[in-house]
Amino acid sequence: MFSTDDHRFMARALELARRGLYTTSPNPRVGCVIVDRGEVAGEGWHEQAGAPHAEVNALKAAGARARGATAYVSLEPCAHHGRTAPCTDALIEAGVTRLVAALQDPNPQVAGKGIAKLREKNIAVATGLLEGEARELNIGFVSRMTRGRPWVRMKLAASLDGKTALLNGRSQWITGEAARRDGHHWRARACAVLTGIGTVRDDDPRLTVREVATTRQPLRVVVDSKLEIPLTARILEGGTVLVAAAREDRGKITALKEKGTEVLVLPNSAGKVELGELLRELARREINEVHVEAGYKLNGSLLAEGLVDELVVYLAPSLIGDSARGMFDLPELTDLSGRRELRIHDLCMIGTDIRIIARFV
Repeated sequence: MFSTDDHRFMARALELARRGLYTTSPNPRVGCVIVDRGEVAGEGWHEQAGAPHAEVNALKAAGARARGATAYVSLEPCAHHGRTAPCTDALIEAGVTRLVAALQDPNPQVAGKGIAKLREKNIAVATGLLEGEARELNIGFVSRMTRGRPWVRMKLAASLDGKTALLNGRSQWITGEAARRDGHHWRARACAVLTGIGTVRDDDPRLTVREVATTRQPLRVVVDSKLEIPLTARILEGGTVLVAAAREDRGKITALKEKGTEVLVLPNSAGKVELGELLRELARREINEVHVEAGYKLNGSLLAEGLVDELVVYLAPSLIGDSARGMFDLPELTDLSGRRELRIHDLCMIGTDIRIIARFV
């Protein structure tokens, strides 16, 4: 169905889409290549929300050569008015005669409507080429559109015996500089970074992106059931911060608001933060990917509630010992049938550390 050239040009469209890895949220990352008689006539990618979409940029670059050409796009062109006009209209007006899309748009406002509109104008449409790669690139956007919650990626730095901090809470630094730098790439691509009051108290982190050039900082979210966060915490400095609490404390809430911090009260029946509702609220705020950097207690709670999609684990070539803190605070199992199965998605060396990316089966 697809030729060697089709694969080559779609691979280029995906390469272009990756240029928006840190900038396009809440929109998907999309690339487009316009091909005229076997040659690239124009190409483009979506750079940021509100800016022209990939198709419009590629058509502009192609100019008159777009008439009779094939458009390769990593995601189905939009057919609705959002921040910009529909890309399907631009493709039709430019005279494109064939479109190859990697992935059908999961957005209910599009979801096949763009393809249908193009076919109504007798434009040949084929889909599914390098679909897996396109889905991976927009895994958070797909999650938000199909499940109503973001893709949750949990980052852990541990010793080879699985320890993330000393018994007294100290954890800086278990892994090497290269691993820490790599962790900033995951922060940068996320829409929000999630942590807990324990990490804020023990490490006083900023949780900003510093090792990667980026035009935006992700929203920082602190799970703090009792509103114990110090007003001097570094995470409250600069940028947007959301504190999720489980109780009303008007004085503390007012003080946090005066620092520019939003407080969201979401209690569950146990007096803790309702984590599932917090993620749904983040999805309503157009958060695609959540990057978790927390302690073993919050990690365990998220895992126990089935809210974690992916683990990014850095293992350092060192041993800390049984008395140190582990990765997750989970109840004891009495039978191995209760264990959570994982599938290794990627495995590599980052500096002197091992990086494992695993997903729950």
